[in-house]
Amino acid sequence: MSDAAPGLPRLDARRNAVRPDLADAALKGHAEATRFVTPERAGIAVPLVALRRRPEPGAPVDTELLHGEPVDVFDTADGWAWVQSRVDRYVGYVEATALAAPDVPAGMAPHRISVPLALVFPEPSIKVTPVTRLPMGAVVPASDLEKHGSERFHRTPLGYILTQHLTLADRAAPDWVAVAESFVGTPYLWGGKSWLGIDCSGLVQLALQMAGREAPRDSDMQAAELGTLLPHDPLPDLARGDLVFWKGHVGMMLDGTRLLHANGYHHRTAVEPLAETIARLSALGLLPTAYRRLSAA
Repeated sequence: MSDAAPGLPRLDARRNAVRPDLADAALKGHAEATRFVTPERAGIAVPLVALRRRPEPGAPVDTELLHGEPVDVFDTADGWAWVQSRVDRYVGYVEATALAAPDVPAGMAPHRISVPLALVFPEPSIKVTPVTRLPMGAVVPASDLEKHGSERFHRTPLGYILTQHLTLADRAAPDWVAVAESFVGTPYLWGGKSWLGIDCSGLVQLALQMAGREAPRDSDMQAAELGTLLPHDPLPDLARGDLVFWKGHVGMMLDGTRLLHANGYHHRTAVEPLAETIARLSALGLLPTAYRRLSAA
């Protein structure tokens, strides 16, 4: 029997942990489910993990979660965990082995990877084989600086990371568009959110997060929630950082004429004149749906 009254509005399952048999206790009275549970806290313990729509290896990937990302865990079964990110509230399934209890060892402080991809070494030397790699945005506890020869490292539970590849987790990048620009050439990957592969809305979200700004995951959410709507017709005077939306797609302006976007046409993150993008997509029947301007940080 459901603990909620029938006829309740349907919640967006992308950002609400609700399914017919189980839901977040915080949604009791707002959702229908057989059982409501209070989640357990955990964190992502691998460099990067796919968040899937169903608990199956071949299920669609909606996004990726980064090392150190805190999650709420609602259910674990058959090697899969049903989780919700505490960063952007996205809900889905990850392999249970990707999770660990949150832990910041004594003498360490949370740091964030500030470059597209950082190497982690087993000892403080760049001449040894890395033990793993961490994507931009991953969070890891780190010690104070340690100098070894001409190089400076932070010691972490995973190994040693060059200090210029880390920043304190609460320190924001000054220019989110410059962050996005560092991904030019990155392969396009549906649901991707790293230098190994990224999609259009993942690029926007990650760049904004690195600048200390909250952003939803999907392009329809971003079109509804980010910034201020600009006049749509005729084409407005656009500036660096403005967002341009199509159905299912988003890009950001590098300046008044050039668009930066991860896209399936170039199969990578690319820069091109906005006029060319509009012409190409218009030929497919896809016209811009919105232009939005973000406020100053």
